[in-house]
Amino acid sequence: MPKSKYYAIYQELRDRIQDGTYAFQQLIPSEAHLTNEFQCSRNTVRRAIELLSSEGLVQSVHGKGVVVIHEADKHSIFSLNRIESFTEASERNKLNCYTEILLFSELTTDAHINRRTGFPIGCDIYYIQRLRYIDGVPLIVDHNYFLKDVAVGLTEELAQGSIYAYLENTLGVVITTTKRVIRVEPITEHDEKHLQLDGCNCVAAVNNSTFNSDGVMFEFTQSRHSPK
Repeated sequence: MPKSKYYAIYQELRDRIQDGTYAFQQLIPSEAHLTNEFQCSRNTVRRAIELLSSEGLVQSVHGKGVVVIHEADKHSIFSLNRIESFTEASERNKLNCYTEILLFSELTTDAHINRRTGFPIGCDIYYIQRLRYIDGVPLIVDHNYFLKDVAVGLTEELAQGSIYAYLENTLGVVITTTKRVIRVEPITEHDEKHLQLDGCNCVAAVNNSTFNSDGVMFEFTQSRHSPK
C-alpha cells in the first residue's frame, strides 16, 4: 500500500528542514507555493504541516506563516522526535556506519519476552541482535523483536541492511507511530563484550515500541548506546 500524498510531502519538507534548506527561524514556503509545487490540495499540505508541527519541527505563527523551530544538534546522531532507522540516521549525518549481526533467531513469545516487549504470549517473532559500528567503533547494540506476521520473510541478509526499508518498500507496511522510553542502565556482560565503553559503567537504553497503520505494535527494540 503506497503512503498517502500528505505523508510524502511531510517527508520531503522534513528532509529540507533537517538538511538546512529551510533554516532555523526561517519561514517555509506558503501554502499556495507548496500546493503548486506538489500539485495537491491545501488540505493535503496542511496535514503535512500538522505532522511537522507535532514533531516540533515547525510552528504556525498567526499573520506570519509557518516558522522552522528545529535547530540541528551537531552532537546528536539520532533524532528522538521522528521514526528513523539506523541507516537513515547514518545517511543524514554522513557517517561511515556498519552493522554486524550477532544473532538472528525465530522465537515464540513466553512470559519473559512478554514482560520485556509487551507482545502477547504465543506470538511468533524474529529476535535479532545487531551491533552498530560508527566510524569503525562499536557503539550501539540493538535487540530487535519483530512480529513475523508483519515482517513476513525477514532474513539475516535483510537484517544486515535496513529492515524498515524492506518493510516499507517490499512489504508495503505503513509505519506510523513509535513510543520511546529512555533510561540510563548499568552495563551488562553483553554490553561489555561488544561495546567500546572506555571504562563507563552505564549505557543509554532506548526502548522503542513501533506501530503500523492498523494500530498493531509490530516491533519492540531496545538500543543500548555507549556513552562514548
